[in-house]
Amino acid sequence: MIFCSFISGTVSELQFLVPWGHIAAKAWGSPKGRPVLCLHGWLDNANTFNKLIPLLPRDCYYMAIDLGGHGLSSHRPVGSLYYLMDYVGDVRRVTAALKWNRFTLMGHSMGGTVAGMFSCVFPELVEKLILVESYGFYPAAKESEKILLFKRAMIEHLLKTEANPLLSPKVYTPEAALQRLLEANRSLTEESGKILLERGTAEVPGGLVFTRDLRIHMNVYGYTSADEPVNYLRKIQADILMIISQNGLFKKDSDVFRAEFFMRIHQGYKTFLKEHFNLVSVPGNHYVHLNEPEVVAGIISTFLTKDHSLKARL
Repeated sequence: MIFCSFISGTVSELQFLVPWGHIAAKAWGSPKGRPVLCLHGWLDNANTFNKLIPLLPRDCYYMAIDLGGHGLSSHRPVGSLYYLMDYVGDVRRVTAALKWNRFTLMGHSMGGTVAGMFSCVFPELVEKLILVESYGFYPAAKESEKILLFKRAMIEHLLKTEANPLLSPKVYTPEAALQRLLEANRSLTEESGKILLERGTAEVPGGLVFTRDLRIHMNVYGYTSADEPVNYLRKIQADILMIISQNGLFKKDSDVFRAEFFMRIHQGYKTFLKEHFNLVSVPGNHYVHLNEPEVVAGIISTFLTKDHSLKARL
């Protein structure tokens, strides 16, 4: 079931009911337009697309959701963690409720990882895939010792969070909340930080609290080798646009394992998707789509409007 809480101009707020609460979303344009689902990055929210979408073709219907535990969406049930496939499930719940049979997915950072996996699991549903500062897949630590330490830390973090269920979230002044966000995200401008805070905080007596679920700090995704995702991406039927910032997340990766992982993913796209894969390098940092949307808007618009006829993958 879908609830539309309000409409302001061409932007509407929606809620999709799920067993544990709701998935929040905001949409731009007419529902009769070509559907584009937008997925934000880790610890962000749907507002990450606020400045970009108004610059894109107006014959599309853009919907940006708050992934579970982010923004205005409900937190997952007590005892749960946040797995990659849970986010993929969020996307399927929303698109099933909308009765979308074929659509474009656009994801930034972690949202690109979710979009990449969704495109492999439900290849017949995704017509176009836009990855901004994302390769569609992300590696875990190479060393098994680090992987085990992470798994341990993940469980300890969950138990610590559950041990204080009545602990009140810290209250910030608007200025302090912005400072905290900018210190944690050096790539954000002050304006971009304020945009994310609008949807990522709630007013309480004395100031603001962050609304995101503390458990999302231990997201469970990542691959120990590139073999698995390279095998997955053979299933993709979408045309892909990948936008990587020159001063972004992947700038001169000093981690040899990560660098080799992304090189193999890149090669896999070129091998199996051929002319259906397009990689573009742009100036800017990890939040180029929010800080300087005009840098990527033209590239994305051209991709959205181009008629990509699906050819046989040889």
